[in-house]
Amino acid sequence: MFPQAPLNLLQLDWLTTAGIEVAILRLDQIDPLISGNKWFKLVEHLKAADHAGADGIISLGGAHSNHLHALAAAGKRLGFKTVGLLRGHPQETPTVKDLQAFGMQLHWLGYGGYRARHEPGFWLPWQAQYPTLHAVPEGGGGLPGALGCATLKVQVDAQLSDLGWSDYHGWWLACGTGTTLAGLALVEAGERPVYGALAVPDDHGVAPHVEAIVREAGLATADYQLLDASRGGFAKVDAQLLGFIEQTEQLSGVPLEPLYTGKALLALKQQVEAGRFASGTRLIFVHTGGLQGRRGFAVTP
Repeated sequence: MFPQAPLNLLQLDWLTTAGIEVAILRLDQIDPLISGNKWFKLVEHLKAADHAGADGIISLGGAHSNHLHALAAAGKRLGFKTVGLLRGHPQETPTVKDLQAFGMQLHWLGYGGYRARHEPGFWLPWQAQYPTLHAVPEGGGGLPGALGCATLKVQVDAQLSDLGWSDYHGWWLACGTGTTLAGLALVEAGERPVYGALAVPDDHGVAPHVEAIVREAGLATADYQLLDASRGGFAKVDAQLLGFIEQTEQLSGVPLEPLYTGKALLALKQQVEAGRFASGTRLIFVHTGGLQGRRGFAVTP
């Protein structure tokens, strides 16, 4: 169903010094447009839309949204209608230009209007305006999105022997809505912890969203941990982060972006250097893609 993402060892001095091995799952390499974890989060939503006989998808995101970018690209490629409800006021970012080129119809909600997305009745006027479209939560969230992401474990397990590994001790990834983390926590079912580096502040509701998915899936509990990697807020970028990304790209050859993967890997470095993980630990770092979003930031190509 999904193209295989490569699993490669990440060779960095701070990992070698700590005696820790990290394998990076390169979801950024599975597709030039529908890259990263987006295909995985969308697939069950697309199946639901098809089952309901919908003409397309309506969903939410910001002016740099990887989710809307992948959704619009999928709509153009597969021939279904897409509508995006965007945070804030009209602006022309590289992402927004792509959304328009892919044929997505855009509605700007302002900031207050976007904050209302979790309130009861939010979708009612949009469903009245677009009765033939299937509504998908922000970021492709919810249990359908999580179930699609659970298949990432299959991709990892199929490649462990190529690394000379027989097992690993946990997952590390960036969190925007927490959907991918929830999917991994579901499929691990307590066998291994899943560490989520929050790219957004606590008030974005990641923890309640993950808990809701876990409950809906029928699990009493799941082994995951969230830590703040937002560096002061969503889309907050600073010189230390940009310097870390540039240096890491030069040393590893792995492209990063500053909203998710860069923050997540820097947070892992800080935790490793603080002694959180014992020597001999093996972790899977999920490169969740999002490289199209770096066009709006001062990151050297």
